[in-house]
Amino acid sequence: MGQEAGSDDVQAPPDVPHPDQSRTAAEFTAALRVLRIYSGLSYRQLEGKASARGDALASSTIATTLGRATLPREPFVAAFTRACGLSEAEVQRWLDARRRLAVAQQSPGPRADPVPPDSEEQRTPRTDAPDRERQRGHRYRHLRLVAAAAIGAAVALGAQTLLSPPSAPDSTTSTARPVRHLPLLAVGSWAQIHPARTPRLCVTEGRDRTHRYATAIAAQSPCSQAVLPRTYIEPVGENLIQIQWHHPKHGVGCLTLLRQGPGRDLIEPRDDGCAEDDPAQQFRIELIGPPASAHFRLRPAATGQCLSVRGQDTAAGAEIVESPCSGARDQEFLITLIPPA
Repeated sequence: MGQEAGSDDVQAPPDVPHPDQSRTAAEFTAALRVLRIYSGLSYRQLEGKASARGDALASSTIATTLGRATLPREPFVAAFTRACGLSEAEVQRWLDARRRLAVAQQSPGPRADPVPPDSEEQRTPRTDAPDRERQRGHRYRHLRLVAAAAIGAAVALGAQTLLSPPSAPDSTTSTARPVRHLPLLAVGSWAQIHPARTPRLCVTEGRDRTHRYATAIAAQSPCSQAVLPRTYIEPVGENLIQIQWHHPKHGVGCLTLLRQGPGRDLIEPRDDGCAEDDPAQQFRIELIGPPASAHFRLRPAATGQCLSVRGQDTAAGAEIVESPCSGARDQEFLITLIPPA
């Protein structure tokens, strides 16, 4: 948007996303996702801008909150919209819309229409009235949920379209996506990455078995043990992603290719910042074989080579490294997307 957060005298352009027409929590959260895309800022950059203002807004919190369909907390909405560069007047507009929805959620549901005196229901004994009210209430809730789901899906599709560049029709894809053949959301998705030969293993935190490099690196381990850190994939370009690790203690780190020193060719989670313009933190996704196979090759943008398992090892603990693309099976990965909590 070209403006730093805190520029209170700057009014938002007319095409900036607004929350006024949001009728449900799902629509409101979808509008926040559109605002984030409009701002052009990554989660890490939003965290930094919020911190500069004295607001607490962890990038992991942003990812989790925008992935839900529930109404975000008011402090989150205030810090997030300010970090996106909105003026205080625009921030207040979002807060007013959020409060309106919060009040609507707490108000009682629709009341039944009056029953004509001579109707069949009037003549029915009252003993079953509570059952009929419960059934009527269930129908109301069902219709509201169906409507909210349909509206939320439409808004989410619009948010995804904003980020996805237009492309020619393709017989292998029904809609344009940030990453072809992978249903990754435009704002990113939680995921697990598996070596294709050993799908019971996940790419997660490990150690260099040669002991030449002391800090944490990417390795393959049993998925049952790979609870933390959580993996988040964020698109930063067409078929180009960042792989973030979210840890409750160590924060957010972006997987980074090490190009020199004792850790050369290893992949390290850097917790000193995720930069969308750093090719060492970007990976290109390429489909291997037919779309139904869902096997992918991950290529560091800095070199164009391929991620693989060191020594083509299938054992737990084997390091993920960069090596020349060879077509070997250890350079094939599966990606499982995980719905937000």
